Amino acid sequence: MADQPTAQRTQSFLRFAIALQTLTIFCQAVSAGLLLTVSYGHAVHGIGARVMYGAAMLYVLAAVLAWKPGGGSPRSIWHGTGFLVLASVQVVLGIAHVPSVHVPLGVLMFALSVLALARQWGPARPGLVPHGRGA
Repeated sequence: MADQPTAQRTQSFLRFAIALQTLTIFCQAVSAGLLLTVSYGHAVHGIGARVMYGAAMLYVLAAVLAWKPGGGSPRSIWHGTGFLVLASVQVVLGIAHVPSVHVPLGVLMFALSVLALARQWGPARPGLVPHGRGA
């Protein structure tokens, strides 16, 4: 079992990683609008895709650190890995220019990321209390 300061640090890092991922996905929606309106929109969206993918990888790393050294639940690893898989599918769909799937998947990813963020920042529930909260 990890000591409390380590658990608190890893939980904070996990929250930061999820918040960063959520922000980058939102920025991708904004840059998708730029694709339609300005000449440099494609470059901005492409750079944003790389940043979003990096944020998804950071989420997996933070989840692993919150689990093993932090003494938290391995559930976040599955969530982070799922986002990384979805991000990979997004990249492939974007490169293949399949907006009919790429756009709805982006919306789904944003909704799921907001949900993950709300779960991390929301009130503690019995059986799901992360270290550093509650009793």
